[in-house]
Amino acid sequence: MTHEEHHAAKTLGIGKAIAVLTSGGDAQGMNAAVRAVVRVGIFTGARVFFVHEGYQGLVDGGDHIREATWESVSMMLQLGGTVIGSARCKDFREREGRLRAAHNLVKLGITNLCVIGGDGSLTGADTFRSEWSDLLSDLQKAGKITAEEATKSNYLNIVGLVGSIDNDFCGTDMTIGTDSALHRIIEIVDAITTTAQSHQRTFVLEVMGRHCGYLALVTSLSCGADWVFIPECPPDDDWEDHLCRRLSETRTRGSRLNIIIVAEGAIDRNGKPITSESIKDLVVKRLGYDTRVTVLGHVQRGGTPSAFDRILGSRMGVEAVMALLEATPDTPACVVSLSGNQAVRLPLMECVQVTKDVTKAMAERKFDEAMKLRGRSFMNNWEVYKLLAHIRPPVSKIEEAGWSYVGGWTGQGGSKLGTKRTLPRKSFEQISANITKFNIQGLIIVGGFEAYTGGLELMEGRKQYDELCIPFVVIPATVSNNVPGSDFSVGADTALNTICMTCDRIKQSAAGTKRRVFIIETMGGYCGYLATMAGLAAGADAAYIFEEPFTIRDLQVNVEHLVQKMKTTVKRGLVLRNEKCNENYSTDFIFNLYSEEGKGIFDSRKNVLGHMQQGGSPTPFDRNFATKMGAKAMNWMSGKIKESYRNGRIFANTPDSGCVLGMRKRALVFQPVTELKEQTDFEHRIPKEQWWLKLRPILKILAKYEIDLDTSEHAHLEHISRKRSGEAPA
Repeated sequence: MTHEEHHAAKTLGIGKAIAVLTSGGDAQGMNAAVRAVVRVGIFTGARVFFVHEGYQGLVDGGDHIREATWESVSMMLQLGGTVIGSARCKDFREREGRLRAAHNLVKLGITNLCVIGGDGSLTGADTFRSEWSDLLSDLQKAGKITAEEATKSNYLNIVGLVGSIDNDFCGTDMTIGTDSALHRIIEIVDAITTTAQSHQRTFVLEVMGRHCGYLALVTSLSCGADWVFIPECPPDDDWEDHLCRRLSETRTRGSRLNIIIVAEGAIDRNGKPITSESIKDLVVKRLGYDTRVTVLGHVQRGGTPSAFDRILGSRMGVEAVMALLEATPDTPACVVSLSGNQAVRLPLMECVQVTKDVTKAMAERKFDEAMKLRGRSFMNNWEVYKLLAHIRPPVSKIEEAGWSYVGGWTGQGGSKLGTKRTLPRKSFEQISANITKFNIQGLIIVGGFEAYTGGLELMEGRKQYDELCIPFVVIPATVSNNVPGSDFSVGADTALNTICMTCDRIKQSAAGTKRRVFIIETMGGYCGYLATMAGLAAGADAAYIFEEPFTIRDLQVNVEHLVQKMKTTVKRGLVLRNEKCNENYSTDFIFNLYSEEGKGIFDSRKNVLGHMQQGGSPTPFDRNFATKMGAKAMNWMSGKIKESYRNGRIFANTPDSGCVLGMRKRALVFQPVTELKEQTDFEHRIPKEQWWLKLRPILKILAKYEIDLDTSEHAHLEHISRKRSGEAPA
């Protein structure tokens, strides 16, 4: 990448103006997106304007459209909803309203519009864009704008970010707000579960989603529900019998509660609504169970955004500014979104069209079609749900762990089976004996870097012990997220949310006292994932990690930066330090340095978070991710066992019979442990290449550092249709 290109990002926005608005229903994480758009916009040299109260503000103009400053988006990150206000707007639907909006934008010289909202809001934006030149010529004829003004604003660029808790927009894996809504729902499900346990109750829980069953589906996977009703896939005609049989089976297996999840838009095969009340009546009438209904309503939109939504909002905000500033009159209006773990740009109207197709397919009762259009991720969730909820377990105990043995485990933190850091090499003899004794035909190893190293040792041991020639797969599970072969590991999202929540509280504690800097130490071994991602999510001024070496000069620059910051209206600082980022520059050293250098300007406090990062019940993301990984691993395992059956016994001795199952960019993939060896730094127990390091510049820009933004990894415009048949996140 050349120096010129580097320099380009910083000057890309000079002479341009961007307006940002939030429209339609609010969603947690919208503020993170607004903050990123404002700060990255300013970083590129553009002027950025807030539009207050959505499209209504665009039509009314005046005080509703105000220039944003760096400080005006401070302390926004942890707030739910949208700070700049949102309204459903009738005026903008009329051409007259859009004419007034165009007039307001032209007068301020704004030709770039970033819209954060649901599909309705984004469709409105596209209409506005297609009429733009007509609107301008009308304004010019009416003498409201000059010919010069019209030429200056001759075209309008539009980029959309999808903010909607329903996750109902096709083409995006996760819309801003979905993860936070799941957090709210799961908190409530966990709370209800305890009371249901006490009283042997059945709970019917109604969650939002008029046309989309995503929230209901993921909730049911995350809490091990007995049944879920979603609009895309109505139950068979005899569902009443099936449901009652299912509930009584759960009870006879010794469970004291039943949970039924209903999406508000649930319907039967004839398109007739299935309401939570009607389900309750059915259960009471047929089974006589004590049944309660809870309708979650607007609670789901409330509360502070989850770490995932803050990072998603921030990443999308950055991508949106880049897409706007690189747009030409020929580029179609686009939506920036995440596919798996990659930022992508998709043509706005293609996405809107597919989203409309889903609703149409459902109205015409073509439910299979509707499911397909929702995409592979949705389909996978549905398959896993059917697998876990609708299979009747055999009467005999499966391999010593019965079906009900693991009931209710999804919501619990830690490891119920117990875990130790012992590696297998020293005990090959005993391990081999036990494999034979219990006739074990495959191993699923859930764990972190040790689990991976253990896998490598098992591969070595196969040379001496035939018993070790059985298929095994490692499911990465560690808060550090340092397992080679996977972008994410089970548990890291939960730890991230814990750190994030703590940073919020710590930042809040300083709201009253002026000029305070907090230095917080996070876990992760040598891996800087937690420190970096928590830094992005909590709005840190710096995050020190091992992967990005730093010197005393860098520390000086950071202190100086904070001194400058204290001169503005933002009088707080937050610095994160990964536990092993530097042997000599310890948390105490950095604290002492900041304390000394900040004398008379700010005072410093330090906080070592410690083991609380490994506790707590798992987040919806981790529950869902782990459930999908487990199901996928078992699927692979049964195939491998069949494949390796030789003369009445299992014999697996190929490299691909010992794998790590990991999330790579857009898919879940099995990778032989022996192949991953090359990609590992064993001394520091981290992968040699880590994807999240590319997000570090965003952290620095959002903290107001004049750095180079590496824009070499561009998200190019893709087409949604190709994505449907091609690779999509597993």
